[in-house]
Amino acid sequence: MFKSNFKHSFSLLHVDYVKLYQNWNYNNVISPYYRLYYIDEGKGYISDNYGRLTLEPGNLYLIPSFTICNLNCDDYLSQYFIQFFEESPDGISLFNNHRRAMKIPAEEIDIALIKKLLKSNPGRGINRSENPEVYEKEAFYKEYLSLNNKMKTHLIFENQGTLILLISKFLRLTSFKIDDTKSISSKILDTMSYVQINLSKNITVAQLAQRVNQNQDYFSKQFLSHTGHRPLNYIHEKKIERAQYLIATTNKSFLEIALNTGFSNLPHFSKIFKKTIGITPGEYRKNTHF
Repeated sequence: MFKSNFKHSFSLLHVDYVKLYQNWNYNNVISPYYRLYYIDEGKGYISDNYGRLTLEPGNLYLIPSFTICNLNCDDYLSQYFIQFFEESPDGISLFNNHRRAMKIPAEEIDIALIKKLLKSNPGRGINRSENPEVYEKEAFYKEYLSLNNKMKTHLIFENQGTLILLISKFLRLTSFKIDDTKSISSKILDTMSYVQINLSKNITVAQLAQRVNQNQDYFSKQFLSHTGHRPLNYIHEKKIERAQYLIATTNKSFLEIALNTGFSNLPHFSKIFKKTIGITPGEYRKNTHF
């Protein structure tokens, strides 16, 4: 019998239909969640490090989490939009190696699914501002995500299924395979989950190896073989991804964020942040204020 290892799940944040004008003009937008658009009228643009996509009627657009991009409209644009979080036990995104804005033609079934999602989830618009600097705050995320806990079971499954169906269209543009995690040993998967849950702690490779009763060198080779990442690099990437979220959504100081992500001091945090992202924490925060 076929056994699927597909463990990704998605949590609805917002869904709405909006009309946008020239004031929809934001640069260096970085969000910890996905954005999915269906355009029915007008024209706008998404640009990232890979180029510029025109937002035009009849198409679906997906912006994976932590993808830096610019959003703008020269005149008028109306869109259905969905924003949602991705969750996986190992913390690896479906689009981990394809963080870029994507565009595909919309089919009738896609449009119907989006409209059904909107109808089934009233009051899930942003309702505060069109400016990400205003609405992208952790307190607001928690407020909207708390609504998911009050949903009836059938609607939770319905929302999950709708998001998976829409995302599946874009997976054709990537090299993702559902078999990719089949050969990963349980000890490696357990380690990845442990790192994700304990990002606020000072995690060492020696500790991770000891947890699974393996020699450190052997553990490191196995981790690299199964994941393509050295254990220390994986730890740093996950910590810095969490730091990106905190910088973009809170007003915490860099020292607070460093301590919240398990770094013992600010210089070490800043060094690893720049090595991982390519810019300093200060430059990153500046880029998230529009």
